[in-house]
Amino acid sequence: MKRLVICLLSLLMHPLCAATPQRIVSLAPHTTELVYSLEAGERLLAVSDYSDYPEAAQALPRIASYQGVNFEALVRLEPDLVLVWEGGNKPQDIRKIRTLGYNVFVSSPGRPEDIADEVETLGDLLGKGALAKDLAQTYRQSLKQIAARYAHTPPIRVFYYMHPKPLMSIGSGAWANKLLSLCNSNNVFSDAINDYPEVTMEEVIRRQPQAIVAAQHQDEGSIQQFWQPWHSLLKMDGEHIVRINPDKLHRFSLRLSNGVKTLCQKLHGLR
Repeated sequence: MKRLVICLLSLLMHPLCAATPQRIVSLAPHTTELVYSLEAGERLLAVSDYSDYPEAAQALPRIASYQGVNFEALVRLEPDLVLVWEGGNKPQDIRKIRTLGYNVFVSSPGRPEDIADEVETLGDLLGKGALAKDLAQTYRQSLKQIAARYAHTPPIRVFYYMHPKPLMSIGSGAWANKLLSLCNSNNVFSDAINDYPEVTMEEVIRRQPQAIVAAQHQDEGSIQQFWQPWHSLLKMDGEHIVRINPDKLHRFSLRLSNGVKTLCQKLHGLR
């Protein structure tokens, strides 16, 4: 009904009035996940590097990487919808895709809640509006429950990092800092002058976090080994160093709610 009203009232061609896209190219891992969440994975022609979830995505051709988009491959595929990530794909590549006349869906979430909005918008575009609404409602409710669960718990000071060498943490504007807020946890580098600062071990020790979160694919043993020499100066032991799946937290997909729930549970156990 929403699509019909828009098409009848608009004198200009509105994106929702176009035929439902059947030939989709996804240029970011999280937009690939969103297509599968909306049960439209069979329409995907190609994806970006690191589009490894769900497993079916691993079999699809790759036409984008950190170096940019393979435009020859894109043109050969003749997609009727291209999914791009503003902030992940190069701005000049997004401009060129538009110039070539492709129908473009731009993903640019600024808050965890924005993922639900994008699911609904993409769902309408793919003819999956009812499913999208259900998925978005479940996701929003999950985030609300997490925030309410920890809103009145004692705050905990956290050192959150993604890379050990160089040691890279997060500032106040970083995506992961918004996730820590849902857990009522304080980022010890929230005063950093940029969102992804390189820090020294001396600075970490001086700030005395109560917990360390390693957002890495590295195995648990290697992470514990890295921090073992610093236990006494940090006044903590290995139990206060937790590893979390970065894909569930740093990709803007519906898996984020489950990732945040796990993160908050682990931090709450250290209060």
